[in-house]
Amino acid sequence: MASSSLMENLSNEFAAAAEQAGRSVVAVRARHRMSSSGIQWRKGVVVTADHAIRREEEIRVLLGPEKSVTATVAGRDPSTDLAVLKLEDQLALPEFGDTASLRLGNLVLALGRSRRGNLVASMGIIGGVAGEWRTWRGGKLDQHVRLDLNLYPGFSGGPLVTAQGKVVGVNTSGLSRGRAVTIPVSTVNRVVDELLEKGHIARPYLGLAMQPVAIPEALRSKLKSETTSGLLVIHVEPGGPADKAGVLLGDVLTALQGKPLGELDTIQDLLGSAKVGERIGATAIRGGAPIQLSLTLGERPRR
Repeated sequence: MASSSLMENLSNEFAAAAEQAGRSVVAVRARHRMSSSGIQWRKGVVVTADHAIRREEEIRVLLGPEKSVTATVAGRDPSTDLAVLKLEDQLALPEFGDTASLRLGNLVLALGRSRRGNLVASMGIIGGVAGEWRTWRGGKLDQHVRLDLNLYPGFSGGPLVTAQGKVVGVNTSGLSRGRAVTIPVSTVNRVVDELLEKGHIARPYLGLAMQPVAIPEALRSKLKSETTSGLLVIHVEPGGPADKAGVLLGDVLTALQGKPLGELDTIQDLLGSAKVGERIGATAIRGGAPIQLSLTLGERPRR
């Protein structure tokens, strides 16, 4: 009897959590024959999954089975798979939690709305929690939260909900080859702020194409350096940040901001935490001699 009572209490707890958070969940019709989910994040602001937005006009948002309204795109960020929509009608705002409170094995709910606007749910557990994670498109998530649950078609863009009914992030299958992950509340807030302000995320870049190369021992001893590898410049974008700083084809970059360069990932990590307009120092080898350069990071051109 005790076990039966415990299961009944747990069932009622999650049913109440779904009802509470579900008041903020919507369906988004922005592609042919398939809807996605979304959540009212702020007054008049809905967050959804960017990969599910296939058109930017005539977007319909279903607030429930009986009510559909028009929404406009305020901004999109493919690197974190987030899109922000604006609409006049408002739902109840959710109660937010923090992914830092999640533990491996915690029971959670993924909520969404069907194409007809009915609230739907999928239950599972937290399958993995780790630190900062960079997506394959270069976006940074404050935490890597992996889900062990079925994120059915149409669920992307909907919230992850705890047993207390708190929203701790936005779910998507578009960042990890179909595997369900959650974009933490802190990341969503940061992206929403910038999308509402600019309509896009300003990403810094150098304007270079490079490839790793080994630095010969004879050259290392001539330069009195222990650096064994660097990045050979094979293309300089005309008018780009590196071009303006005087970087030439054939230069070998060995350090940025004092950090040794041997792999392209090092560049991506540095740019991921840098800002457009920031000045960074670079060490390079040109004609067998070391040189120092100063680059001002530009904003990556939008496609």
